[in-house]
Amino acid sequence: MNNLILTFFLFLQESSGGVISPPSETFFEPLIINLVSWLRLFIETTGAAIISIGIICAIYEVIKALRSENSDDFTRVRLLLARYLALALEFQLAADILSTAIAPSWDQIGKLATIAVIRTALNFFLSREMKEEKEVIEAENTVMDKDKGESKT
Repeated sequence: MNNLILTFFLFLQESSGGVISPPSETFFEPLIINLVSWLRLFIETTGAAIISIGIICAIYEVIKALRSENSDDFTRVRLLLARYLALALEFQLAADILSTAIAPSWDQIGKLATIAVIRTALNFFLSREMKEEKEVIEAENTVMDKDKGESKT
């Protein structure tokens, strides 16, 4: 790809009498690669932090659920953790995309495609499960509210 770009600029340079020159690879390329690497590291760290926060929140909610002995509390904890995991998966996928943004090899592109498919599938199934669990909880709450309304009359 770089050879094609250099050939194009050489062609332009010859046809324009030497006015146009190719971009300097000595300054900008390492700078951009460095910036993307730092950005990728920041995004990966953010994803890991989101998972850590989700685990801490889930452990706290599990302890509360053990005290209340309500089975619905465990479903709520699963949904809470699933939300954190889904968000973290998005950050991790973004970091993987950034890692192949600068001059990727076919091997890196293949790995990214595999990782993207796996993470997207995980996120899809997590989101679907969260939606189904939320619908079940809402349906149970609606039934309980109806029962409370009938017992008052």
